[in-house]
Amino acid sequence: YQSLDVALQPYQLFLHSVFGYRGIVLFPWQARLYDRDVASPVSEKTETSAAHGSKEVKGKTHTYYQVLIDARDCPHIRSQTEAVTFLANHDDSRALYAIPGLDYVSHEDILPYNSTDQVPIQHELFERFLSYDQTRVPPFIARETLRAWQEKNHPWLELSDVHRETTEHIRVTVIPFYMGMRWRYCIRLENLGAEVVQLRERHWRIFSLSGTLETVRGRGVVGREPVLSKEQPAFQYSSHVSLQASSGHMW
Repeated sequence: YQSLDVALQPYQLFLHSVFGYRGIVLFPWQARLYDRDVASPVSEKTETSAAHGSKEVKGKTHTYYQVLIDARDCPHIRSQTEAVTFLANHDDSRALYAIPGLDYVSHEDILPYNSTDQVPIQHELFERFLSYDQTRVPPFIARETLRAWQEKNHPWLELSDVHRETTEHIRVTVIPFYMGMRWRYCIRLENLGAEVVQLRERHWRIFSLSGTLETVRGRGVVGREPVLSKEQPAFQYSSHVSLQASSGHMW
């Protein structure tokens, strides 16, 4: 395994240290990570503290990767493989589509490895996006289709903020994406404790700067009530929310 002291090069093969799938890095993103587990002490004079009584959090630059997931592993991982969503038409924020097998992976979740296979990852986009070049390390280069795809979908791919907090040994990580009056959000739940827990219910409060407050409550998430144990400690899913204004808050 390679050292992870520095950001990975694009087209590096890896294993996901939490979900265990094989994948390949397409390109990196620099995000601002707001980690409430390492929040700064709140000062009375501080005007930048988070709202609603939360701890003050200062964002730190952190590397995330856009990746392709090996299709052979998708049926076996506790993560939605349609976590990345796009606007079908850039002028219509109501029409969405998803490509299975795309994910965002934090730098600390990457375990790099090498392979001599010219097509080591089975994914419908692999050979459209990448070609083999034995003179390079890693031995892959981007095709023009990958560059064009990235440029076209850049507004819906780029992640800017990542929020993370642990409560009673349950760490929640949230990545929001703005898609034009609609937000996509990717949520990972991790059980860091010894007890087995189950997500039974969701309760959202969604505030739009237009002045509306909506409450959403129901069983589980995306039709599932995942159990988090030492053997399977993590679950990840994504969803969407529409707002009547260009920004708002969710709790």
